[in-house]
Amino acid sequence: MKTRVIIVRHGQSTYNLKKLIQGQIDLSVLTDLGIQQAQQVGATLKGIPFDHVYCSPLKRANQTANEIVSVLKTKLPDTPDPETVDTIKEIDMPLWEGLSFKEAKERDPEMFQAWYDDPANFSMPLDDGSTFYPVRSLYDRAAQFWQETLPKHPDQTILIVAHSAINRGLIATALGLGPERHENLHQANCSISILNFSGALGEPVQLESMNLTAHMGETLPTMRSRYHGPRLMLVRHGETEWNRQGRFQGQIDIPLNENGKRQGEQAAEFLKDVHIDAAVTSSLSRPKETAELILRHHSGVDLAEMDDLKEIGHGEWEGMYESEIESGYPGMLQQWQASPETVDMPGEGGENLEQVWERAIAAWNQIVAQYSHTEKPVTVLVAAHDAINKAILCHVAGLGPKAFWQFKQGNGAVSVIDYPNGVESAPVLTASNITIHLSGSVFDKTAAGAL
Repeated sequence: MKTRVIIVRHGQSTYNLKKLIQGQIDLSVLTDLGIQQAQQVGATLKGIPFDHVYCSPLKRANQTANEIVSVLKTKLPDTPDPETVDTIKEIDMPLWEGLSFKEAKERDPEMFQAWYDDPANFSMPLDDGSTFYPVRSLYDRAAQFWQETLPKHPDQTILIVAHSAINRGLIATALGLGPERHENLHQANCSISILNFSGALGEPVQLESMNLTAHMGETLPTMRSRYHGPRLMLVRHGETEWNRQGRFQGQIDIPLNENGKRQGEQAAEFLKDVHIDAAVTSSLSRPKETAELILRHHSGVDLAEMDDLKEIGHGEWEGMYESEIESGYPGMLQQWQASPETVDMPGEGGENLEQVWERAIAAWNQIVAQYSHTEKPVTVLVAAHDAINKAILCHVAGLGPKAFWQFKQGNGAVSVIDYPNGVESAPVLTASNITIHLSGSVFDKTAAGAL
């Protein structure tokens, strides 16, 4: 069983425009821009055969879903109409709905700060004397939605159109994250995210991509105005011949093939209008070549190298095909695929994921610290590898080596991590595995070769 899920946030609403807290109040509708954004989502997803469409019953989400489906039907007339589901309504904020963010902060400063700093324990006193936990309640509904929905759609593709907070809750609960990680994920208006479930909630799941905005002409999601720390763009190197062949590379220094160079050029074109202040790469040639291609559009930016960003050391597996590993190391490849955190790569130079985590995160934190507390936020390009990038993305989300396979990293993919107040603040995964610049599709169509 496999269920592919595409999640979309509603388009810009009248309350978004006025910077008002919406929650479950149903007075807000799409602006003209919001309608255009919904139609752009429809055009981007057109041709995908959806088996079912779910949406929140709140007007702004329901209107977005109907705009998307109307476009989808121009190519696939049998696309189902949206079904409204109460469990994917937006977060319930009974004391603040209809207030501006500024008003809520001024009226309840401690409570407002807790919303961002401690979402799992953020609470509101109700008139009946009880205490309500908005984010906890949201995550309960998100888990309930998955538990009720996934068994209905084996081997199907479904579309969900909802809201910022509930979408974050859906992605977080799918990955096994709780409400304490709520502020570590971002969802822009009409962004697209993709999850691949192997079965029910709690079984293996992959975040194929998150918070794609390029279909609306916004290369990367805009950094929130309240953020003052650095933005890091994490890029995986372009394809190598060994990627294409499915051979394990590890730390053998395999260069880009012709397709990999083309992917580097496509990433360069995609990012050419994004201001880059600094750049760091693994010392291996494939990410270094990729970074150099991107920096052709950014004169004056030096490229630093860090050995600790090298790919995982596969030891005796390096240069081998899966079939050779299966015959030479019976059961180990399956163990790597099912429980990667338990595997020590055999032979000299072989690593385990704990070792990869230790050096990758140390290097990452060093980069973040170097570019924190600047006069204005800076953007840093970091070019590395599949395993290194997965370790960093897991770290950013609050996950360990056991979650290694939950993040997809395509050749030439771009991910975005923001630090609201520098290295001392919790990172925010703003976008993950953007590959739309490589194929024009929201799906990652890069080589599924070995690391």
